[in-house]
Amino acid sequence: MLKWFQALMPREDRFFALFNRHAQTLVAGADALRELLNGGAGVRDAALRVMDFENQADAIARDVLLLTRRSFITPFDRGDIKDLINTLDDAIDQMQKTAKAVLLFEVDTLEPEMSQMGDHIVQAAKLTVEAVGLLGSLRDNAARLNQITEAIVRLEDDSDTLNDKGIKALFLRHRDGNAMGYIIGIEIFDHLEKVMDRFEDVANRISGIVIEQM
Repeated sequence: MLKWFQALMPREDRFFALFNRHAQTLVAGADALRELLNGGAGVRDAALRVMDFENQADAIARDVLLLTRRSFITPFDRGDIKDLINTLDDAIDQMQKTAKAVLLFEVDTLEPEMSQMGDHIVQAAKLTVEAVGLLGSLRDNAARLNQITEAIVRLEDDSDTLNDKGIKALFLRHRDGNAMGYIIGIEIFDHLEKVMDRFEDVANRISGIVIEQM
């Protein structure tokens, strides 16, 4: 009965524009994070850009939550809308935490596996933009949405492998000396792994919405 009633009422489509804007900040933040992971003199500037995009994303997330409270008819369940924007926001929040850790520990030389994980993060962000852009016609795009979410999960699995490989290389290089370098490296790897975990959360949330709406 509720779905029938919703079909008769005008739908609030501003949510999709806000989701798209937020997802675009993920790509911009991921690109800046990837640049940060190159190391060198550009680390600080790239880190600050990650933080700026995170602030932009927070503002968009607040707009979504406010619109949820003010809208009579929403494109899908209010709980799903809140969960989706929160998981999107968690992804860029974790990018910011990564950038802050790099600045805090004054790191300007990063491991090759960190850069490779950064590549995966950029790919996951771009896939997320595509997925979010398809939500406005969810039923028509269900098959592609499933492909995208599966691809993000595979990227997260690959990142776990890179994380393990990087930590092993870090240990072998520092086991006879620089313990602090090892500890700091572990911290940054942990943050990067959590970024990919958050993208997997986004993929799972989108998969759940697809299932509920079909």
